[in-house]
Amino acid sequence: MKVDARGLGCPKPVIMAEEALNKIDEGTVEVLVDNDASVANLQRFAKKNNMYAETEKFNGYWRVKITKGYTCEIPSSEEQAAEGKKGIMMIIGTDTLGKEEDIGKILMKGFLETLKVTRELPDMIFFLNAGVKLTTMNEETVPIIKEIESMGVEIFSCGTCLKHYNLESKLKVGYRGTTNHIVEGIKDFEKVVWI
Repeated sequence: MKVDARGLGCPKPVIMAEEALNKIDEGTVEVLVDNDASVANLQRFAKKNNMYAETEKFNGYWRVKITKGYTCEIPSSEEQAAEGKKGIMMIIGTDTLGKEEDIGKILMKGFLETLKVTRELPDMIFFLNAGVKLTTMNEETVPIIKEIESMGVEIFSCGTCLKHYNLESKLKVGYRGTTNHIVEGIKDFEKVVWI
């Protein structure tokens, strides 16, 4: 079975894949997508549902083959327990701390520097809304976030938000993310902190 989700944003490719897979007991569904975020989301979806995913890149698009049923390796309960939940996911939805913009930008920079210096780091930081300005156009925060990333923190910026602010080509640190990161984070992380 083939699903053509090219040109569609998150979370539509995953929804379409799930609908197709629900129609079969076992077998393979091929999903065609045209962006990295959809590939990553489909791979994550397959893994979470104990399915095998294989990805092939073509000229301008990817084919993600998700196999359900007889060929799947389901991890044992011991392996699942060993994986456990990740620690903290931080969601930053603004480029300032507080209402006053001038002092708020200073405070946000100070907050990120404090995270870095104290090494009180989350496992992932997801930037959304005006927060994506911190990973793109803010020359003071980009180097700090790069250092935080180098310390093992996953960094994602909301793709819809980057597009809204016309910053898609200006991402300087981390990766383009989707709302799936937030939805899955609620389940996968012990704690989700909103800033």
